[in-house]
Amino acid sequence: MTKRKPTIITQKITNDSAVLTLKVDADILDFQGHFPSHPLLPGVTQIDWAFFYGQILLNAHPNFAGMEVIKFQNPILPDSIVELTLCWSEDKQKLQFSYTSENGPHSSGRIKLDTE
Repeated sequence: MTKRKPTIITQKITNDSAVLTLKVDADILDFQGHFPSHPLLPGVTQIDWAFFYGQILLNAHPNFAGMEVIKFQNPILPDSIVELTLCWSEDKQKLQFSYTSENGPHSSGRIKLDTE
């Protein structure tokens, strides 16, 4: 059976931030077809996970309203261990995210969210 989300190894949550250590398992569905000989985790999946965990862990607003300053620096490969850092700014209605590992930064950005 293929999976859609990574394995959470550790998580630290405060009122407006969360840090998750994730194992990006090789059997995650999003690796299929992206790319067959050199699989990498799609950028849209990284944004989806940030959005998902921001809502679940930080009660970020549920409605997607856009993105800002999205950067993809290093690919995330199957079975990688990465750290996802999330910061929710209620007053700005923005969820900031970054993925890093021992290999350096992978991606970062801000997701605009609202209640309507």
